[in-house]
Amino acid sequence: MTSYIGTATSRVDGRAKVTGEARYAGEFKAIRLAHAAVVESAIPKGRISRIDTGAARRVAGVLDVLTHENRPRMADTDKAWKDDVAPEDGSPFRPLYDDRIMFSGQPIALVLGEDWETARYAASLVDIQYDKQDFVTDLRQQHDQAFVVEKPDKPHGDADKAFAAASVRHEAEYYIPTEHHNPMELFASTVVWDGGGKLTVYDKTQGVQNVQRYLCSVFDKAPDDLRVISPYVGGAFGAGLRPQYQVVLATLGALALRRSVRLVLTRQQMYGLGYRPATIERLALGASANGTLDALTHEAIAVTSQFEEFSRNDTGWAALLYKSTNANYVHKLARLDLPTSSDMRAPGAATGVYALECAMDELAIALKLDPVELRLRCYSDRDQNEDLPYTSKALRECYRQGAEAFGWKARKAEPRSMRDGSDLVGWGMATGVWEALQMPMAVRIVLGANGHAEVFCAASDIGTGTYTIMAQVAADALGLPIDNITIRLGDSTLPQAPVEGGSWMAASTAHAIAATAEEIRGELLALAKRIKDSPLADARPEDVALADGRLVSKLDASRAISIADAMRSGAIERIEKEKTNTFAEDKKHARNTHSAVFAEVKVDEQLGVIRVTRVVSAVAAGRILNAKTAHSQIMGSVVWGIGMALHEETVFDHRFGRIMNANIAEYHVPVNADVHDIKVIFVDEPDDLVNPMGIKGLGEIGIVGVAAAIANAVYHATGKRIRDLPITLDKVMR
Repeated sequence: MTSYIGTATSRVDGRAKVTGEARYAGEFKAIRLAHAAVVESAIPKGRISRIDTGAARRVAGVLDVLTHENRPRMADTDKAWKDDVAPEDGSPFRPLYDDRIMFSGQPIALVLGEDWETARYAASLVDIQYDKQDFVTDLRQQHDQAFVVEKPDKPHGDADKAFAAASVRHEAEYYIPTEHHNPMELFASTVVWDGGGKLTVYDKTQGVQNVQRYLCSVFDKAPDDLRVISPYVGGAFGAGLRPQYQVVLATLGALALRRSVRLVLTRQQMYGLGYRPATIERLALGASANGTLDALTHEAIAVTSQFEEFSRNDTGWAALLYKSTNANYVHKLARLDLPTSSDMRAPGAATGVYALECAMDELAIALKLDPVELRLRCYSDRDQNEDLPYTSKALRECYRQGAEAFGWKARKAEPRSMRDGSDLVGWGMATGVWEALQMPMAVRIVLGANGHAEVFCAASDIGTGTYTIMAQVAADALGLPIDNITIRLGDSTLPQAPVEGGSWMAASTAHAIAATAEEIRGELLALAKRIKDSPLADARPEDVALADGRLVSKLDASRAISIADAMRSGAIERIEKEKTNTFAEDKKHARNTHSAVFAEVKVDEQLGVIRVTRVVSAVAAGRILNAKTAHSQIMGSVVWGIGMALHEETVFDHRFGRIMNANIAEYHVPVNADVHDIKVIFVDEPDDLVNPMGIKGLGEIGIVGVAAAIANAVYHATGKRIRDLPITLDKVMR
């Protein structure tokens, strides 16, 4: 029997994507489709005193201009605007709701036209006058006004007293600037009006059912009257977890015109959505002379908006990695006149672990210890927040295999001691950690007598390979060739699924498929037993498996009945089963993925130009379902980590509260010339406690620690410790 799980299987949706067959939110067609364009606020705070749409309305082809003064009715309570992943505290943003301006680039009018060019031109003619108010968009200016938010990390001991008494101390502040999502696909929504008031919404999102519930709540629609579809997503990485404002505006436009409407945001307008918040991280580490941690304090101050309290846990990761008898963690938020910050790949960990792992590198230098050796001396086999053992933690093996593959033993400890011609060479390393999450999930499988199966689930595939993983698991669970499996995703009418995020999708969908396939196997066995002189007459459900299109005895492979024969015996053409899988609550173990990242940089001594020439990432993430897509996940994460370390920064002019580089020409991300040798190692990590299949997610772990490894390598190359990202040549040459 062919087994697909664990193999390097190519994407089952690859052909659709490279041929253009795959359609995205802004590509679906509709009869009498109108086009929309957004008018944005030019100030960060105040009120609209006057809005004149006359010139825009006079443009030939303009159908309407919507503002807070004439829009269709929307809900007026905070509760109605809460989506599945909205912060608990605060009032969600409501586009075109009233005259208040809360951030620069806020949508304040929507022009509807017969074509996109007309709508865009008319939008430039809308004249707005404002009553301006004082504002603040600079975290460094507002950090002393930050307030503490509760987090799950648990302080213990007396960190201040232990730090003061420590033999070796390190204390420093690290800064991560605002970063914005720049997925290839722009945020877009196509709302199709059926003529009778029902809407089909094609949206770029990580959760179609989240968007459907949200729109039904905002517009007081019955669930049967509004369907959300998103079969393909051109990258999201957290930006699409919450419904973005364009889906509300496109729906508003459709309700106002009583016809279909498409709204595609511009690249610049994408910078008015969520972002990785700028964060100040303060670390204080105290150690004994032999390198054990006596004290650890981690304080984080992150950006949120004036109207919501968005935060992720930056400070608790040390308790998952390193032993310390005294530890204190403080997480704060600073309110700025900006949109609400949002999830971005490995939220909290990418930022918090960057600071932690840079601080550990600095402590290793102060102790005159190899950075890997320090981490091994401080290694923790328990989650110190909850005092729990892990379901599995192969981090020691990550250090060993990563260091060996990188050639770490050849590293000279002294900064500026390694060269390649005119380049300074630096080697740095860091640890990564993330959560192994899993969520309840429902799957429906329809198995035909012809040996073809369709698998239905509302889950999204945001480019991570969910279609392929589900096809692999279904093929193995049903004993069919993978070409006989069709996956249907991204439709709010399909079985229940959470938003795709947190690295939980693979484990969640795999177990839902397995549970549903088990129901199908049970029905097939009942049918097989009806056959005269059935070789499976006395078989129990647990004694049979589906393999090669047959129901086969696990005890004697010669005892088998084909799926077709079993279904023929019951005179049925299809079996349809739907099952919701949940995971048993385990309060006795911590569940995490881990990694060790090793980076080589070469720095031009005269120009300060930095190249990341090699990265080795050794990852322990349980059972790997697809070696090919898993490798791509980690490679993509490493590239993003290179961007975080050396390139990415949203630049504000705080005099005007505006973003100055809201485009992909000036918001720098790594390109081909910036990416050199990346080696990915998957460390064997059997884990029968985390879930029955031993699956942990991979979407986030690959980026965690990468920026720190590069920053540590830059120090090793140059002798200059740069604690604020990105590390640019001007900082190196100071």
